[in-house]
Amino acid sequence: MTIMTLAALAQDGELGTGGVRTWLLDNVVPLVLLAVALLLLWLGGGKGDNAGVMRRLAGVVVALAIIGLAVSGAGVDVGEWIAGLFTG
Repeated sequence: MTIMTLAALAQDGELGTGGVRTWLLDNVVPLVLLAVALLLLWLGGGKGDNAGVMRRLAGVVVALAIIGLAVSGAGVDVGEWIAGLFTG
């Protein structure tokens, strides 16, 4: 390796998982949502079991809300609010 290549590889900066987290949020989460939607349509929609599809959809919405709280960091605020209800 040359000196310039080593200098480029050894740049200052923190190591972290920000890039992986962003990639997962931008690519994997939409693919999983698409797969869940297709499975819901295929499993329940074709048979006319609309009530079953809606029950599963409610579970998916709850799971998405939990993922949204975890990813945005708002879970801490929600936890503090709930604790404030009991502690005054």
